[in-house]
Amino acid sequence: MTEEYSDGEVIELRNTIRKIEQRIGRKVIGSEPIVRFLFISLISRNHMLLEGVPGLAKTMLASEFSRNLNMDFKRIQFTPDMLPSDITGSIVFNLEQRKLEFRKGPIFANVLLADEINRTPAKVQSALLEGMEEMKVSVGGEDYPLPEPFLVIATQNPIEQEGTFPLAEALMDRFLFRYILTYPSREQEMGILRSISVDQEDDEFLIDSNKIIALRKEARQVYASEEIITYIVDIIRQTRTNDLVLVGASPRTSAKYLMAAKVNALLNARDYVIPEDIRFLSQALLNHRLILRPEALLESGGDGYSTSNRIIERIVNSVVSPR
Repeated sequence: MTEEYSDGEVIELRNTIRKIEQRIGRKVIGSEPIVRFLFISLISRNHMLLEGVPGLAKTMLASEFSRNLNMDFKRIQFTPDMLPSDITGSIVFNLEQRKLEFRKGPIFANVLLADEINRTPAKVQSALLEGMEEMKVSVGGEDYPLPEPFLVIATQNPIEQEGTFPLAEALMDRFLFRYILTYPSREQEMGILRSISVDQEDDEFLIDSNKIIALRKEARQVYASEEIITYIVDIIRQTRTNDLVLVGASPRTSAKYLMAAKVNALLNARDYVIPEDIRFLSQALLNHRLILRPEALLESGGDGYSTSNRIIERIVNSVVSPR
């Protein structure tokens, strides 16, 4: 049974999350916005995709995030020869007890790092998809529930396409955010080198499973006015009518958008959603949900990510914001 938290304890939890964001930001320079998106994904029962060239600390960021959580963490390095059972687990014969039993795979964790998810075949991606969406896996005709909370942090490298298996649209849609990591600025890169000699801080700001579940309850109570709901719906509907977009965002995206905005409001010490919450989330939440028309990609030289962001920005700016 999940314990109840007072208003003061919720404020303390929120402050702890802020300290964790700052702490990881000192270790992985420039990562504070990403850590905020990770917390929003975790609290809203969603998942996150990190995309970038090798060497941008995607794996390190996920590891640092999990190190600050008092939860079970596992990592899977995806390869082309993997089988679904390598993720979910399998039925094995116990020689001592002389019976079949289920041996859990690495997906049975609170935080799962799915490293280079696009290097594994569709069957394995499908097994991961079931866990992400249904919070359970099916093995040998039996369903096995995953632990709560459950967060998948997936990474992929966009420049090496040989021997990879592009993520299906259905799987992409299960990620609340897709965050594209870019090269750091000159100042940030200098900060990275300076941080190498700095001792790691002790694990003192820990958040456990019960605290995340308590924050989930608090997030559901955050108020969203009729104007805010209309704002979200109008933005999503504009993605379906834009001349440069072939397929826009779905109604499921609207629901995820609202929940993510509530969590962001909660982490910003508010019990109500404001338009800034909606705008803050728009790029990372929508950039992987729009299928662009070929002419949109031709204009940008094939850079789909930058084009999506420009289109999203225009759409958000075109919708009248609540006051």
